[in-house]
Amino acid sequence: MTEAGKPARTLIEAASRPVLARHIKMRRDTARDRWVLLGPERVFHPDAIAVAVLQLCDGKRSVEVIADELARTYDAPKAQILGDVIPLLQGLADKGVVTA
Repeated sequence: MTEAGKPARTLIEAASRPVLARHIKMRRDTARDRWVLLGPERVFHPDAIAVAVLQLCDGKRSVEVIADELARTYDAPKAQILGDVIPLLQGLADKGVVTA
């Protein structure tokens, strides 16, 4: 907790092990053919890249391991993927969607 009584901000880095927050559920909306993140009184519509990243966020894999897997899957440089994944996950952490 910070001095104001607010929880400290989750910082995402290469060693972080992200997972969806307990109150967030990722579901496939078959009627609209897209993935959604369902939270209390909120719905997020992640794009295909965010879905690929979030599907690997199990709390066991580090961000670095996630970047390794995505680099192999998409035949892209790991450094570039890591540079994209960290800000993506940080933005989701700031919204309370993922924790680490």
